[in-house]
Amino acid sequence: MALTLYFHPFSSYCQKALIALYENATPFTPKLINLGDPASAGELKKIWPLGKFPVLHDAARGETVPESSVIVEYLARHYPGPVALMPTDPDLSLQVRARDRFFDLYINDTMSKVVVDNFRPAGTNDAFGVALAKSTLETAYGILETELAGKTWAVGETFTLADCGAAPFLFYANLISPLGGYANLAAYYGRVTARPSFQRALKEARPFCTGTPFEESYIAEYDRLTA
Repeated sequence: MALTLYFHPFSSYCQKALIALYENATPFTPKLINLGDPASAGELKKIWPLGKFPVLHDAARGETVPESSVIVEYLARHYPGPVALMPTDPDLSLQVRARDRFFDLYINDTMSKVVVDNFRPAGTNDAFGVALAKSTLETAYGILETELAGKTWAVGETFTLADCGAAPFLFYANLISPLGGYANLAAYYGRVTARPSFQRALKEARPFCTGTPFEESYIAEYDRLTA
């Protein structure tokens, strides 16, 4: 196959790229990377020296594409399918990119600050930073609650790049700060997590949740969504 994805199933950014591939049944070779294994991490660094995933390698075009949002746009441009993922209208595509960045910065990256704090050595936890991150999440939820009113997907009635990231990001964020108080956002969460592409990515990630900080809540939400 021309495409190889270097990734880890439990990574929310990797799930974002996987969802784009699964939406259009795009053939690719999965290359699971374990950053805790020097040999596996070294394999990733050979194609992307920064050693961050996901990274897409396209042997047919001689291209190496890092960063989940860029991967999704690359697939939409060079390996299009029935689900367009990026609008052709320039103004609408700008809205999709803006919403995608919102999910990246204010949902996923903010949520990650809380998760990472659980791995800090004793005595080095950042209680102030965690409280600030949770407050930022609530503010972001409030914005989405307004913006999603009357919409099926993140930007209107078409599933796009913005929805690819929203599904895994909101899944993890919901474990930290539940979405229940936001009716429009909670309804959107229900729709986007029911998408077959996310369901597939979620089931592939499930074996890797053992020993994570939110294992019990993860399993409970996983069971609810996949019942």
